[in-house]
Amino acid sequence: MARKIKNTKTPEQRRAEAEALQASITEQVEQLRNSEAWTRFLDFARSFHRYSLGNLLLILAQCPEATHVAGYRTWQKLGRQVRKGERGIRIFGGRDVVTTEEDEQTGEEKQTRRTRFFPVSVFDMSQTDPIDPEAEDPSTIAHRLTGDDPLGIFEAVADYLTGQGWTVERAPIPGETNGYTTTDGTRRVVVDAALTPSQAAKTALHEAAHVLLHAEEDPAEYITHRGIKETEAESVAYVVAGILGLDTSAYSIGYVAGWSQGEAETIKETAARVLRAAHTLAEAITETDEATEAA
Repeated sequence: MARKIKNTKTPEQRRAEAEALQASITEQVEQLRNSEAWTRFLDFARSFHRYSLGNLLLILAQCPEATHVAGYRTWQKLGRQVRKGERGIRIFGGRDVVTTEEDEQTGEEKQTRRTRFFPVSVFDMSQTDPIDPEAEDPSTIAHRLTGDDPLGIFEAVADYLTGQGWTVERAPIPGETNGYTTTDGTRRVVVDAALTPSQAAKTALHEAAHVLLHAEEDPAEYITHRGIKETEAESVAYVVAGILGLDTSAYSIGYVAGWSQGEAETIKETAARVLRAAHTLAEAITETDEATEAA
């Protein structure tokens, strides 16, 4: 029998609360956007290249948990050192090469600019350590949750996903990634074994949102619009967790701000999809109290 969370709220109460939570995450992202922490994060984020779709596919194929990727020297400039023995992620770098050639018809020299591509190695942040351990990490605006999961949210989400034909497991995940959902047809949800119970519960909600919203999409579609997809999934997790009484704002606000680039409009534009998924997930993992039904 699937484990569920006892619900003492009417459907109308839950819908009103979900809408209020969705509005609140927009407001809190706006507040973060005006903070010193956001400025430091942006300075950090600007140091990374915008990779082509081909390179993004190469990065994710070799390191699915990758978050921030850069070359060896770039990491040193950012105050981090690639650990000895770490294996680089191989992608293609490009360099403009200008050559001077003689025009066969006019005899005049002309310059031709071409882009030459060649393999280069980059490294994910999880493969680096701070050069100064005491220095503040500007990349962190989302702080993992501490504490327990007294309602059993993780178990309820796991049972729901298992009932939908997915495998849910706790396993070690390298780096800073908390969880992932496979897109290769294996239908697996993996949550990092090292997470606290409350963070694992929130991560399970996040991955369940990916299952509901994005599991049937082409992986290239997800990669191309990853910011929107992650904004949607974390917003669903925030809303459903809030309905159940778990405050995830310490993590969710910074996470959504980072993926949406702090744009409140992006969050508002995804609100309808977020609320539909949140209602579906909340109904799937809760059971209505008999007293509530009688009322």
